[in-house]
Amino acid sequence: MLRILLIINAAMFVAEMIVGILADSTGVLADSLDMLADALVYSVGLYAVGKADAAKVMAARLSGFLQITIALAMLTDILRRVFTGSEPVSWLMVAVSMAALVANMTCLRLISRHRDGGVHMRASWLFSHNDVLANLGVISAAVLVTLTGSRWPDLAIGLLITIIVLRGGFSILKDAKAESAKTSH
Repeated sequence: MLRILLIINAAMFVAEMIVGILADSTGVLADSLDMLADALVYSVGLYAVGKADAAKVMAARLSGFLQITIALAMLTDILRRVFTGSEPVSWLMVAVSMAALVANMTCLRLISRHRDGGVHMRASWLFSHNDVLANLGVISAAVLVTLTGSRWPDLAIGLLITIIVLRGGFSILKDAKAESAKTSH
């Protein structure tokens, strides 16, 4: 199952990165980097399957640090766009975000059955859940870009996705720390 999630997220990372660049969209680029983070998380999760609890905790920690690093990269791009400008293309934003929404809902459905399987699986479930919210946000931002003719809704959703990714990273680190304390006793 983690392999399927990895393939879906890696494919959507590539698609959203390409469309995000073409659409000049902070929200789509942020979501593409979030897909990259998820693909990396699923890779780490695959490593942890069948391993001892300590390895699962280490995998969750690595996942958390990856999420935080990617969030900081996303924040850098948002700040760049605030100062240099952007002209998001809303119809491209909607098109790729609808595809990403279907992909993420599929991932969430697959991972939901296993979300109590360990700290690394809880991390995977949290990331998929956040992705669905991010896709809905990008679609909403695209509608607002169209209605207002402003780039600010796109920048705002990019920032919101960044905050969600950052919080998810810190949440996983907190969960991994608690799990580590529990298994060391």
